Amino acid sequence: MKEIVLDTETTGLSVRDGHRIVEIGCIELDNLVPTKNIFHVYLNPERKVSEKAFEVHGYTDEFLSTKQKFLEIAKDFLSFIEGKKIIIHNAEFDIGHLNNELSLVGLEKISNSNVIDTLELARNKYPGSGISLDALCKRFRIDNSRREKHTALIDCELLAKVYINLIDQKEPTFDLVEDNEVKISLDDKKDYFKKIILPTEKELSEHSEFLKKNFKKNYF
Repeated sequence: MKEIVLDTETTGLSVRDGHRIVEIGCIELDNLVPTKNIFHVYLNPERKVSEKAFEVHGYTDEFLSTKQKFLEIAKDFLSFIEGKKIIIHNAEFDIGHLNNELSLVGLEKISNSNVIDTLELARNKYPGSGISLDALCKRFRIDNSRREKHTALIDCELLAKVYINLIDQKEPTFDLVEDNEVKISLDDKKDYFKKIILPTEKELSEHSEFLKKNFKKNYF
C-alpha cells in the first residue's frame, strides 16, 4: 500500500488573513518503507512572509520571489498524491492551506476522508502528553537534531518514522540469512536484499599476520 507523508510551510497561520503556502514536501511510503519518490517545491506566495513564519522556517521574501507559483505545480502535485492516503501532522492546518490554494486556481479540493492525522493518533494514544512532532520524536527516540528550522522534507522524514511508531509497526530491521545476504524485513510486508562481500582466505591470513605482528601481547 502506498501512502504520502506531507508537510507544508506557509507565510502565516490563517488562510482567512490571506496567508499562502511557500513550501510543499511529500515522501512516498510503500508498505511503510520510504521510496525514492518525493515531491518538493518552494513557492512564490505572492505576498510577504509574516515575521512569526519567518522565525519558523527562515524563507525570505527575496528567496521566494523567484520560485514557481502554485498554479504552475498544482496538477503535478495532485498527480503525485492521487489514489494514496496522506499522512499529515495537524492535518487541519495543512489541508486548509492546500485546499485554499486549490480553490484559488479552480481545482478540486482534497477530501479529509483521504487523510490520516498523526496529531489525532497521538492525542488518542497518549492523552495528556506532549504530541508535537518534536515531543513524539523524543518519545520514540528519533534523532531530530537536523530540525533547526521547520523545513517540509525534514519534517516529512521525521513524521514517517513517528507514524510507523504510532501505529505500532517496526522500522526495517536486519536479519542474517543463509545465502550470504542481509535481509531487511518490515513485518514480512516487504523484503530488501544487500550482498555481503566475504573476505578471501588470503585476506584472512594477512589479517591474522597483521594482528600477530602489531598486537603480540593481546593476540591469542
